[in-house]
Amino acid sequence: MTIGVIDGAPSSRRHAGARRAVARFDLSLSENPFPPLPSVLHAVNVEMARSNRYPEFLPHRLPALVAARLGIDADQVVVGAGATGVAMQIIQALTTHGDELVTSTPTFDGYPIMADMAGLRLVPVPLDSSGAQDLSAMRRAVTKRTKLVVVCRPHNPTGTVVTSGELRGFLSAVPNGVPVVLDEAYVEFLADPDQLDTTALLRKHSNLIVLRTFSKAYGLAGLRIGYAFGGRELMARIRRLQLPFGMGTAAVAAVAASYAAATELGERVRRITTARELLRDTLLADGLSVPRSHANFLYLPGPGIATALRRAGITAKCYPDGSARIAVGDPAADHAVLTALRARPTR
Repeated sequence: MTIGVIDGAPSSRRHAGARRAVARFDLSLSENPFPPLPSVLHAVNVEMARSNRYPEFLPHRLPALVAARLGIDADQVVVGAGATGVAMQIIQALTTHGDELVTSTPTFDGYPIMADMAGLRLVPVPLDSSGAQDLSAMRRAVTKRTKLVVVCRPHNPTGTVVTSGELRGFLSAVPNGVPVVLDEAYVEFLADPDQLDTTALLRKHSNLIVLRTFSKAYGLAGLRIGYAFGGRELMARIRRLQLPFGMGTAAVAAVAASYAAATELGERVRRITTARELLRDTLLADGLSVPRSHANFLYLPGPGIATALRRAGITAKCYPDGSARIAVGDPAADHAVLTALRARPTR
């Protein structure tokens, strides 16, 4: 089986003609608008030719590959079916029915869903007035019943970033027996000054778990490859729930090829972030208040935003107050968003 690229153009889901019930642009999942790089596609195709064979019973090559990239040991890495799959492993390994999970609200949709699946009591802490996670309030929400805390950096859905100082202070204040998941699904979109030395944080905070994915910047959402890394004790507990034969054979090939293509991937990230800033600047000039995003999406606050996008055939992640989150980077989709918002009623 061969997976091909027509012209390397953004891969937004576009439809026209009689299928007007289907959105012209689906920007709801903050996907990378570009297909995997040609070298990555080639590596996956080669591996698919051997897909009659089972993958490793338990993954060893992929954790070793990721660990070498991070400069840590392989037993500090757990891999799974996307960041969501690994997050579910974390929840199942570290909590029991009736425990509390503290997170911000709004947040990544998966956390409320997985908390409900595991029978946890979700403790949602509202964002502050700037759309950032209120770490002080989150710390106050931690009780003896709290068994897990989730901090997103960059935050989903606003794209805001807590500072390294704020995070360090928060980690020092949370009891060491309470695991903290640092969700870095969009870490590759952070500018260099905003990057953290996560290995140094792990040395100081044994309760820290860093969660990442190959779905966003790497454009491999369909392959479902995620990972977490942290201290050996926590990772060993999480690894006990590793599903046998749970990681496909293409995962190692795709990750190795992606690491080898770091320069090209960096160029794609810059292309997306440049488009993000251009769209945000234009929306700001039009009078729309848009938080500065450090991911591959923009959060568009205010009533009527979601409705305007929907009427224009644009699927976005929508919120009860009428706000929306949209993926960025596809020039045609960005233009459609701008046109839709300029056409909306202003009163």
